[in-house]
Amino acid sequence: MKKIKIIYNPSSGRQAVEKKLDRLIKLLIDDGYTVQKFETKRKNDAMNETIKACSEDWDNIIVVGGDGTVNEVAKGIVLGGRKIPVGILSSGTVNDFANYMEIPKNVLEFYDMIKRGEAVEVDLGKIDDSYFVNVAAGGLLTSVGFSVLPEVKMVLGRMAYYLEGLRELVVKDLKPLKVKIESEELTVESEILLFVVSNTSSIGGFKKLAPKADVVDGYLDVFAIKKADVQELANIFFNIFNGDHINHSKVIYFKSRKIKITSEEEISIDIDGEYGGKLPATFEILSNAFSVLV
Repeated sequence: MKKIKIIYNPSSGRQAVEKKLDRLIKLLIDDGYTVQKFETKRKNDAMNETIKACSEDWDNIIVVGGDGTVNEVAKGIVLGGRKIPVGILSSGTVNDFANYMEIPKNVLEFYDMIKRGEAVEVDLGKIDDSYFVNVAAGGLLTSVGFSVLPEVKMVLGRMAYYLEGLRELVVKDLKPLKVKIESEELTVESEILLFVVSNTSSIGGFKKLAPKADVVDGYLDVFAIKKADVQELANIFFNIFNGDHINHSKVIYFKSRKIKITSEEEISIDIDGEYGGKLPATFEILSNAFSVLV
């Protein structure tokens, strides 16, 4: 008899998600699984509950929430010291990591996935004392994720991000940021509009923002847009849909295991859609750190 811990973020998604979760729990219990549901109420609840689960005899963790909740569970796995296979039932406004891993959204398919128990060990990104399953970023539009109110996310879904992004573009001018990017592969000082350090190719709903990224290759992908005019930016963003933007003269793109980014300016970092402090920061890859049911 398998034991499954469900960690659920009630502020992610809508009522339909709760019905989906209730249906999944019934399927599991009817099949003889022991199931315990834990509802998060504040920041770090998911992380702390995962750390606790690592010291107990749970066979799987199912996390129900967006990328931010998955991030907390991943951090809890690392700190808890036991790679319990994790199933991700998407319910947040943005679920880039689950989408990238092609994890089923249908309840019956998700249930079948749990029963099969097939898992893949994937890489995690690390920034000082924080971790990311998907992306860390700074600059233009990267504050959108943590500036949109949870209740607005619930009502408007992904549209909330687009509306906030448009507002930020109107309110703020496209002022470039002076940064220094250092790695074994490349060191560059430049005025940039945006930098992204990614573990997967899917970021903010764009499936090919970091087109060469792979969660099992032992590398982080670094993408940055240099100071550019409106026409150049339009060309870059148009080409993001097919992944050709990385060949643009105003784009920096490379892979590395460790990257240090510094700036004399105050630049906030977005980590999996949540506020993650400010530069300077060192980004590293942790190979095979997180086990995901697929």
